[in-house]
Amino acid sequence: MILATNLNLFDQFLVPKLFGMSLLIPAMLLTTLLIYNPQDRWLSNPLTTLQAWLIAKTTKQIMTPVNKPGHKWSLMLVSLLTMLILNNLLGLLPYTFTPTTQLSMNMALALPLWLATVLIGLRNKPASSLAHLLPEGTPTPLIPILILIETISLLIRPIALAVRLTANLTAGHLLMHLISTAALNLVTTSTLLAGLTLSILALLMLLEIAVAMIQAYVFTLLLSLYLQENV
Repeated sequence: MILATNLNLFDQFLVPKLFGMSLLIPAMLLTTLLIYNPQDRWLSNPLTTLQAWLIAKTTKQIMTPVNKPGHKWSLMLVSLLTMLILNNLLGLLPYTFTPTTQLSMNMALALPLWLATVLIGLRNKPASSLAHLLPEGTPTPLIPILILIETISLLIRPIALAVRLTANLTAGHLLMHLISTAALNLVTTSTLLAGLTLSILALLMLLEIAVAMIQAYVFTLLLSLYLQENV
């Protein structure tokens, strides 16, 4: 019985399939339909103006810590942020699937981008990039240990990016599933407790919307900081 409950609880994180084909990529592409496509008009639409304002503010916020040579990454980072936000919010809709709860997908995003920042640093300023592995003023006996520690901390960065995003979204979805199940079971026994549980669920829903956007922003901001170290 416990095993069956656990399977039902984690079924929401399984990649849906149709005729044996994975629906992960169609789910990701579906979010692009939510982006408003501006039309060629003399007067701008209020929605277009709001979207352009948000993109400009977001780009400025993300690229503030990055030097001017790294500004060529702005289009990719803002596109990544938009995709993550839309995919994170997609899972909050009924009968939908959240692609970013899959660790494999998040690793596929984090690993190449992190590796690109490291390779850029090794190409543009190899001495400075390697100097990050050894803090200035380190005692001689501690040099091998610190180099090993700094190397490990550098290599686990993409893993930390992917796991952080996956864990936060998975935990929120599990908590919402448990509270909604409890509210459904309490309807027949106590209407007051069911209403209270639904109120908590509504507040948690608002929190999950904030978490979905914050985690996408943190993912992109950390990548911009890694870029700043190597540009």
